[in-house]
Amino acid sequence: MKLFPIYTWNKGLNRVKNGGMNFINLPWAQGVVLLVCVAIAMLLANLSFTKELYKGFLETSLTIHIHSEHHDIWFPRGMTVEKFINDILMVVFFFTVGLEIKREAVCGELSSVKKALLPVIAAFGGVIAPALIFAAINHGTAAASGWGIPTATDIAFAVGIISILGDKVPISLKVFLTALAIADDLVAILVVALFYGGSVNLGLLAIAGVLILVILLINKLGEKRLAVYLTLATALWILFYYAGIHSTMAGVVMAFLTPMNPRYHKAYLRRNLRLNEKKLRQLNEDCCDDDFPNEEQRHCLRSIADSARNAIGLSYQAEHALGNWVNFLIMPIFALANAGVEITDPSYFNIFHFDSTLGSVSLGVFLGLLLGKPIGITLASVAAIKSGACEKPNKASWAMLFAVACLGGIGFTMSIFVDTLSFGDQTPEIMDHLRNAGKIAVLMGSLCSGILGSIFISFIHKIEAKKA
Repeated sequence: MKLFPIYTWNKGLNRVKNGGMNFINLPWAQGVVLLVCVAIAMLLANLSFTKELYKGFLETSLTIHIHSEHHDIWFPRGMTVEKFINDILMVVFFFTVGLEIKREAVCGELSSVKKALLPVIAAFGGVIAPALIFAAINHGTAAASGWGIPTATDIAFAVGIISILGDKVPISLKVFLTALAIADDLVAILVVALFYGGSVNLGLLAIAGVLILVILLINKLGEKRLAVYLTLATALWILFYYAGIHSTMAGVVMAFLTPMNPRYHKAYLRRNLRLNEKKLRQLNEDCCDDDFPNEEQRHCLRSIADSARNAIGLSYQAEHALGNWVNFLIMPIFALANAGVEITDPSYFNIFHFDSTLGSVSLGVFLGLLLGKPIGITLASVAAIKSGACEKPNKASWAMLFAVACLGGIGFTMSIFVDTLSFGDQTPEIMDHLRNAGKIAVLMGSLCSGILGSIFISFIHKIEAKKA
């Protein structure tokens, strides 16, 4: 007698799997997972019996050391668990962001000048205003270089909240916010690439440029195999890592170089499917059902699967394959590694504290996210629409546009990432203090922006519903 009937076992597994997939597909699921990881990271960093283990684990070396009588080889030099997460795992995140931006630019919300102009202009406004607020507060202080921290919008949280609010937000503004967040990601990528890299090794950068030209050439020649692009992506990451350009930019570059056109076109797919289907019918007539699938039938099925897979562009395949891994593994790991701030100084929570030497990262980031983002997005949108360059989103009032713009102040992922790159010109003690203050301010500013935006949207929707 079997202890667990196989039917019961499989039924239980399918129930768990289906429940997990249903949760993953919820618009707010990623935000919930990230918030849980932030809470865990804060506990690990502050509980007396875990904080040393937490810090020690992140500082664990992952460098390979090859020693001989004449040479010592270290690769990658200075790699720790924390750097592995921020410089390697985040490459995959930036790769998927790049794929999403590319898709939207080719056939989505950024695919035409008319569609792209308003969210792109709004995104630039939402970057410039927070940066100016931060710079005005921290000009001439040690915190001045952190101006990029409050300039990013977290697409997962912003879109998740707006999805929860349902029909309170016009569809045109949902599309606007999504496109704005995508354009904002592109601007954030440019900010990181231009202002938060190290000293540049021009020789290695030139070699990286040659490699990019090679990738463009093989792309033009019709190369569509994944293994080729993975090999070249690894080489590009190494060159960027040692050239002083932040290595995550290799992910963005590779995303834009990954071909969108499929390996097999429509006519070839139809022909191959027709031939294999005909052959399968013949084989089914000649073979008994007990032997299905035999070797010849398996060959036909593999050919059909290969044709179907290669009829989808490599860019789409990669985006689909990596999406859930990035959202529910890489991003939670990033949050666990970077959101854990040891609260050794109560002033971290005093966002209005200002020091004449250190400045106030907290105040700059908090006000940049809470005020700078919505003001910048709204003013840039109004200017673009009033000038006639863009059209106002359908069925959207100015008040509702401002309320939706408040959700742009949810920085989180990209803001924390920029924070981890900031203040490298300071001493280690000051750098850690400023970065920790920045992370706390990002969390507080993002939380307040989400709450404020949700309240404004609900309040304005109620007023507009009464007038209708």
